[in-house]
Amino acid sequence: MLLVLGQLLCLLVIARLCGVGAERFGQAAPVGELVAGVLIAVAASLIGPALGPANGLLQGLREAPHIADIGAMAIFFLVLRAGVDMEPREVFAASGGAFAVALGGVILPMALGFALAWWFIPASELKVAQAMVVGVAMSVTAIPATARVFEELGLLHSRLGSTVLAAALIDDVFGLILLAGVTTYAATGGDADLGNLAWLAAKAGLFFVITGLLGAHVYPHVSERLREEKIVALDLSALVAIALAYAFLAELLGLHWIMGAFMAGLFLEPTRIGRRAFDDMKLILAAITSGVLGPLFFVSIGMQVDLSAVYEAPVLAALVVLAAFFGKLAGAGFPALWIGFDRRHASAVGVGMSARGAVELIILGVVAEAGILATGHHGAEPGVVENLFSLLVVMAVVTTFVAPLVLRWLLKPDD
Repeated sequence: MLLVLGQLLCLLVIARLCGVGAERFGQAAPVGELVAGVLIAVAASLIGPALGPANGLLQGLREAPHIADIGAMAIFFLVLRAGVDMEPREVFAASGGAFAVALGGVILPMALGFALAWWFIPASELKVAQAMVVGVAMSVTAIPATARVFEELGLLHSRLGSTVLAAALIDDVFGLILLAGVTTYAATGGDADLGNLAWLAAKAGLFFVITGLLGAHVYPHVSERLREEKIVALDLSALVAIALAYAFLAELLGLHWIMGAFMAGLFLEPTRIGRRAFDDMKLILAAITSGVLGPLFFVSIGMQVDLSAVYEAPVLAALVVLAAFFGKLAGAGFPALWIGFDRRHASAVGVGMSARGAVELIILGVVAEAGILATGHHGAEPGVVENLFSLLVVMAVVTTFVAPLVLRWLLKPDD
C-alpha cells in the first residue's frame, strides 16, 4: 500500500505542476497534465533502460495500480461537471445562428474523420465503430481554451464570443450522445441490422424521456426539500445518487453509463436548488475534478500514448491533425459567414471551435475502457488501429495549443 500511495502522490504532483505550467503559457491545465503523462511514457520507453534502478520507478508510475478505477471515477465526475456547466436554458436559448455554426462544426469534421479512418483502418467487425470514434473525437470543441482567449480580449460577452461558446456547448452535447451510441453499437459486436439499430434508437429515446421527465418534474421537489436543510453536502450526495441511478438505468437499457452522469448534471440548475447552493456545487465539482481526479485521469491518458505512432504513420498523423483543424475551420466558419460575420470574424469562429480538450479526452478514455481501438480486438489487424488512440491524443494537444495562438493573431486590435 505504501508503494501505491507513493505512485499516486508522484502522478498527482507531476500532473498538477505541468497543469499550472500550461496555464502560465496561456493553455488549458488538462493540456499540461496530458503532456506530463506523455513525458513519463517517453522517459520510460526511451531513457528508462539507461537509468538502471530508476527505471523501475518510471515503469511503476506507468503501471500504477487502481489508476484505471480512478480514471473511471474521473470520467464520471468530469461528465457530471460538464452536464452541470451546460445549463439547458443556455443550450436551448442559443440563437439559430449558433445552432447552424454548431451543426456545421459537427457534421464536416465528423465526416472527414470518418472518411479518413475508413480509408486507413483495415477491415474488421468494428471498423464502423472505430471510424465513428475518430469522427466523434473530431466533432467536439474545448470550451475553456477558447473562452480564455475571448475573456483576455474582452470579447467573451460579444456576439462573436457568445456564438462560439453556445456552439461549442451544443457540439459537446452532440459528441457525448454520439459516443454513447458508438459504444453501445460496439458492445453489440457491430451488428448493423436495421431492426437492432431501430431498437437501440428506441431505448435511447426512452432513456431521454424518463430522465427528462424526472429532471423536469421530480428533481425540483427533491431540491426544494434539500434547500430547506441548507446543507450543500446533501445536495452533492443527492446529485451523485441521481447520476448513479441514471447511469444504472442507461446500462439497464444497453446504453453507456456516461449518459446517466451527463443527464443528471444537465438538469441541475440555480432555479431548482438556489443560486448560492448551485455556485457551491460547481465549486465543489471543480475542486474534485480539476484538483484531484482530472489531473490523475489526464496524466493516465498521456501515459498510454506511444509517440512512435507518429513516426510509424506520419502521413496519417498529419492528415488527422489537418482534418481536425480545417474541418472545424470550414464547418463552423462558413455558417458564421452565412449568419452575417465578416471573413475575419467568421475565421475566428472556425478557429475558436477547432480546439479540443477535456471532452475529447473523456471520449478517448471511454473508448479505451471499451477496447474499441485495442489491437486485435474483434479481428482488427494491428498497426493503424493501435496507433489511432495515440494520434487522436496528439491531435487534441496540437489543436488545443495552436487554436489560441491563431485566435489571438486573428483578433488582435488593429493598429
